[in-house]
Amino acid sequence: MFKRIDHTEFVPADFEKTLHFYTEIIGFKITMRRKVDRPPMKEIVFIELGGTMLELFSVQNPAPASRETWQVGYRKIAIQVEDAGKAVTYLKNNGIEIVSSSPATEPTRRAEIKDPDGISIELIQRE
Repeated sequence: MFKRIDHTEFVPADFEKTLHFYTEIIGFKITMRRKVDRPPMKEIVFIELGGTMLELFSVQNPAPASRETWQVGYRKIAIQVEDAGKAVTYLKNNGIEIVSSSPATEPTRRAEIKDPDGISIELIQRE
C-alpha cells in the first residue's frame, strides 16, 4: 500500500540562502520553481538529489526554529556520500563547518554539518 516518502517540506528562515546551500553546495537540482499567491506563502521550490525530493517554501516572516536538540519532530536528514573524507574536505573548502566526524578507521564513516537554519545533516559513507 505505502511505497516510499515522496518529499519532505522545509520552511527556511532565509529562502535564497538555504536554496543556494542545498543546490550549489550539496548538489540538489531544482526540478520545479514557482511563485505562489497564497499569503504567507510566496514561492515553492522542489529540489532533488538521487531520487530524494525536498520542498522549500518561501514564506513571509517565518517563525523562528527551536534550537533544542531533542525537541519533538524531525531531527536530521542523512545524505549518503561516496567518500566521507573527500566530502568533508569539499565542505570545509566551501566554508561549511563540520560539527562532528567519525575516525577514518571505522567501517561506516560519518560526519555531521548544519544547514543555514541549523538543521543537522549527517553525511554517511557505507562500505
